[in-house]
Amino acid sequence: MVKTNDDLFDILKEKVKGWNRKIVFPEALDPRVLAAAGRLASEEIVTPVLIGNMEEIGQKAKELKVKLDNMEIYDPNEYIEMDEMVAAFVERRKGKATEEAARKMLLDENYFGTMLVYMDKADGLVSGAAHSTSDTVRPALQIIKTKPGISKTSGVFIMVKGDERYVFADCAINIAPDSKDLAEIAVESAKTAQMFDVDPRVAMLSFSTKGSAVSDETKKVEEGLKLAKEMDSDLIIDGEFQFDAAIVPSVAKKKAPDSPLQGDATVFVFPSLEAGNIGYKIAQRLGGFEAIGPILQGLNAPVNDLSRGCSEEDVYNLALVTAVQSMDKRM
Repeated sequence: MVKTNDDLFDILKEKVKGWNRKIVFPEALDPRVLAAAGRLASEEIVTPVLIGNMEEIGQKAKELKVKLDNMEIYDPNEYIEMDEMVAAFVERRKGKATEEAARKMLLDENYFGTMLVYMDKADGLVSGAAHSTSDTVRPALQIIKTKPGISKTSGVFIMVKGDERYVFADCAINIAPDSKDLAEIAVESAKTAQMFDVDPRVAMLSFSTKGSAVSDETKKVEEGLKLAKEMDSDLIIDGEFQFDAAIVPSVAKKKAPDSPLQGDATVFVFPSLEAGNIGYKIAQRLGGFEAIGPILQGLNAPVNDLSRGCSEEDVYNLALVTAVQSMDKRM
């Protein structure tokens, strides 16, 4: 049976249902966000946590005919535990924010929502429908921060077409990753693949296959491969590969006959953001793949960024993704 994108999200629903994951939506007044939150709540998949003025949210929900049952609503201006949150924020920022500055910053819905995740009052956050990527990611980097051993967050896309499912990274965050960055991206992308039932077989991409060309760029990828193996000795990974050697068995047999990957890679680590962003869009627009993401990885708790051109369905789906990521942290 051919699996569709709908099948993928059905799998995600089954994974998170019954675990009562709480996902924060800082942009509660956006019609797409509120409608998606209403669906998630009514289906009892996750508990949406809305940020904003309760009266305004109630009025908007009435206009959209969205029931607010099974949701939590927090207004930063009336939050009864604000003193506790301010103290936690000041401590987390380690002298980079005074109490006065913290109180002002925490009136911002993204900072407030991120603190709810940091303080374990919620499990993840989805924003970006009405905010820039920096507005969403900056609070996460300042408050939640990256996992131990990970220096930078990165962004992946799950590429889906029929029964084909791949992970492309980094396509969203790091413009010019060095060897250490590439190693971290490879290891974290393999973990992300497993969350989506993709058996991680990682290819480190380049314009060269196994030394067919030598340059600073290829040496960077070779060093990244070495570091990734040191980080996770059980990881099935190889490189450097041209894309065809990573995905076509007959090409792999000719260009890399001794590789553990024989045209069966499922996770592709691009050498730069330029290459990754172009690559996923070619697969999306010419190859007919649906690109799910960007999904941020490497953080201590999941925060994900929507496009400002997103649909209600995009919000709904990214909330499911975020809930699944949170299970990796909590379970």
